[in-house]
Amino acid sequence: MDAGLYIVGTPIGNLGDLSFRALETLKEADLIVAEDTRHTRRLTDRYDIGTHLMSCHKFNENQRAEQIVERIHDGQAVAMVTDSGMPCISDPGARVIRLCREAEVTITSIPGPAAVTTAVALSGFGEHGFIFAGFLPHKSGGRRRDLEKWQNADLPVVLYESPYRLIKLLNEIEEYLGAERVVFIGREMTKKFEELSIGTPAELRAQYENRTVKGECVVIIRPSD
Repeated sequence: MDAGLYIVGTPIGNLGDLSFRALETLKEADLIVAEDTRHTRRLTDRYDIGTHLMSCHKFNENQRAEQIVERIHDGQAVAMVTDSGMPCISDPGARVIRLCREAEVTITSIPGPAAVTTAVALSGFGEHGFIFAGFLPHKSGGRRRDLEKWQNADLPVVLYESPYRLIKLLNEIEEYLGAERVVFIGREMTKKFEELSIGTPAELRAQYENRTVKGECVVIIRPSD
């Protein structure tokens, strides 16, 4: 396997979604750089992948990026994964990519599942494209600013949200974008307990507010009619 950085997409939930090419890459690489090695080990154990794992997350990415470049210059093939989906999509990895490009390291993408495209396909909103906004800021002022920015967007806006802030987000959508705005929520996608919901903020709030919600959610806000 040639030296270089290999960006590997991994399943967003169902471990059966790992591609043959991704499996081959993870087995043949000299090193797998993972957002959380404990999480990735479930995948490597499932497929009997013995490649050494090294962490690379938002708190150590700058240091790891330098180490990755050194290893590649020494002739190693380094595969980079995150907990789910494609690295760099609201996940660590962008700083590694930038440093590797500056160092003129060969970078190869092994595409895989992504929560954003999975949810857009399931929603039926994305026939003309979509806007991906990732995670909103934690502070209320920043959240309001970002949501109001999409008030008149003519494409659906895709957000990632923690289950702990889902009700807060539905309240904010209702307040800043209108009570009649239609919203899609994808939760636990590709897993056994996958849940897909669509409705107004009030309808969805009634569905979720009196229960424990687990698993990160993808929320898609449909343009106003």
